[in-house]
Amino acid sequence: MLGTVLLTFAAITVLHAAFSTYEHLSHLKAMGRPEGSLPIDIIVEALFALICGTLGASLNAPPLKEISWAAEMRKRNIDEMDSRLGFASFVNRGRNLFSGPSSQTKLK
Repeated sequence: MLGTVLLTFAAITVLHAAFSTYEHLSHLKAMGRPEGSLPIDIIVEALFALICGTLGASLNAPPLKEISWAAEMRKRNIDEMDSRLGFASFVNRGRNLFSGPSSQTKLK
């Protein structure tokens, strides 16, 4: 709940800082001074929004999961984990199935 409120507040604050920046630059342009730095209050407001947004995203994140072998094996059984289909080799079976009659099986 608090994370969502902080994220919403941070978004509104960033939008306000962006609008204030636009207004300040428009004011400088109207005065004929297109160059100039931003006032310190706009910079502080943007940094405050960044901190609130980071804190809100951290509080709103789901809990972390364990990434160990033991934690994975609690959810699965050994038959799912130890099938090793990537190591299956069908070369020896193909040689026996698709070759002609071998010399050992011929009747003399």
